Amino acid sequence: MIIPTEIDTPPLPRTFKLRPAKMTDAESVAALSLAVCTADGDSSVALSLEDLRQFWQEPDFHIDTDTWVAETADGKIVGYEELYNRHGFASFEGDGYVHPNHEGQGIGTAMLKKLEARARDMMKQAEPDLRVTIRNAMSISDTRAREMHENEGYSPIRFSWRMETQLDAPPAAPQWPDGVELRPFVADEHARPVFAAVDESFRDHWGHLPMKYENWVSHNLQREGFDPSLWYVAWDGDQVAGVSLCRYRAEMGWVGTLGVRRPWRKRGLGLSLLTHSFGEFHRRGTQTIGLGVDAENQTGATRLYQRAGMKVASEFVHYLKELRPGRDMTEEE
Repeated sequence: MIIPTEIDTPPLPRTFKLRPAKMTDAESVAALSLAVCTADGDSSVALSLEDLRQFWQEPDFHIDTDTWVAETADGKIVGYEELYNRHGFASFEGDGYVHPNHEGQGIGTAMLKKLEARARDMMKQAEPDLRVTIRNAMSISDTRAREMHENEGYSPIRFSWRMETQLDAPPAAPQWPDGVELRPFVADEHARPVFAAVDESFRDHWGHLPMKYENWVSHNLQREGFDPSLWYVAWDGDQVAGVSLCRYRAEMGWVGTLGVRRPWRKRGLGLSLLTHSFGEFHRRGTQTIGLGVDAENQTGATRLYQRAGMKVASEFVHYLKELRPGRDMTEEE
């Protein structure tokens, strides 16, 4: 089978041009993301300036080849697209934005075609028997983006939620399983066992792929404003049993990673970690707390969050395009 590496990209109007992003574009791209997410109804999921700068400097990400900005004749950035190699040059993820004032002018389609052309070029480095896919997500209400992806051969495959709770009073004290205790997170001592526990905890989740330790460190411990006191790690003797890794995002408390390893499940540890996180945020004066979750989560996370008083605040749809059939990497888990 011959796989084309060139994708015909429709020409943009002469008032726009596409180019790779530069670090000096970070503020403009963050502002663009905020404008788009606000128009879609959930500004909390916008790319922050700090997160964007951190992501652009992650190991294995190349801003000069894996990003595109659409720029007006007077230098205003009105579109942005990025491509991330999730694993093995066979599982790719995209993320794109077009300013609401510039929709319907071919910007999104041009960037999406650039993304696919880049993915097809990178997939030459994948093992020859692997299935190769691109996955993108967007607000379920963004009908224009959904139609554009479907026109380009993408299909909706999954839904996810951002859930939220408002704390008017401190939650009840958590009830820890026998033998389990929280200990302060010390990066030099605990980073690797926590990373291993997170990876194991999420093996049952849809689309899970192993993450490199170096990328996990860059994404978490080297994040601007990282606060280790918001990382709650439950230990059973010398074993990490579960984690709730929290931070602040869009002026709300954010439970970024909540995971319990298989031997400690069905003992109330997940609820205890979540309740403890809620209590710590409330103690710090934060009443709004959110997190993201796969709407069809197989480990019961959505039921856990609902039991803790969380409600769906916004919904997203994930689209996928297969570039080559083959062995699915997730089957190896």
